[in-house]
Amino acid sequence: MNLLILALIIFGISFAMTMTGRGGGNFYVLTLVLAGFSMYESASTGQFILFVSAVFATFIFGKKKRVEWKLVFVIGSLTALSAFFGGFFAHYFSGKSLKFVFSFFLLIAALSMLRSKEHKKSLSTRNEKGFWYLKSGEFQYRINLKIAIPIIIATGFGAGMVGVSGGSFLVPLMVLACGVPMNIAVGTSTTMVAGTAFMGFVGHLVTGHFSFSTALPLAIAAAIGGLFGSSFALKTKPKILKTVFAFTTFLAAIIMVINAILSK
Repeated sequence: MNLLILALIIFGISFAMTMTGRGGGNFYVLTLVLAGFSMYESASTGQFILFVSAVFATFIFGKKKRVEWKLVFVIGSLTALSAFFGGFFAHYFSGKSLKFVFSFFLLIAALSMLRSKEHKKSLSTRNEKGFWYLKSGEFQYRINLKIAIPIIIATGFGAGMVGVSGGSFLVPLMVLACGVPMNIAVGTSTTMVAGTAFMGFVGHLVTGHFSFSTALPLAIAAAIGGLFGSSFALKTKPKILKTVFAFTTFLAAIIMVINAILSK
């Protein structure tokens, strides 16, 4: 595939993914594989592209105070730890069945996002036990820790078992389980994705399956897509963001089902 055409496709993916706070690593890898790259090079290049795109998007979101750093560290740490255990116990289950189950939950997440209500900008902050009160810019919200923590751990565990970053679940996790406004969830999720992608890229880099000359122009396209996608997200109504997120999540679920069917 022509490098210019490939870069334009990467730009489009980056735009859509950063607009909705998703990683999109599965879309990058699939695109690169279809373009003729080996699976190893596609994985390492995809992680690098994802990292660059997320970093540029995080800059825009952070500048407009759409990143809640407390959530980045808390949710990021819990999902990373539970993902480790998920990966550790994954061999006890069939890889194909795990992918089908994961796809099912992706569909549930997409439908739930479409049905979720708009978040109010103000909230009475009574000091109730079991709740974590946060304020991000003009938004005030509270997180029910008794509900959020088990779901966060389960999300990380499931993502680790299947072998994905879990980016598809970060936004629904924050919006539905934690009550975080969509605008904040998108920016916060993007920041967490950047950290995950960086660690994944370093892991691939040490194996030597990486071509900087090929990855650089694609990363530039992804960076531009990340800048435009994040800027567009700031101007887009939460309801529209949820609809776009649901559509891309449905697509991700279909891709995973196809992958499960074709895998041995």
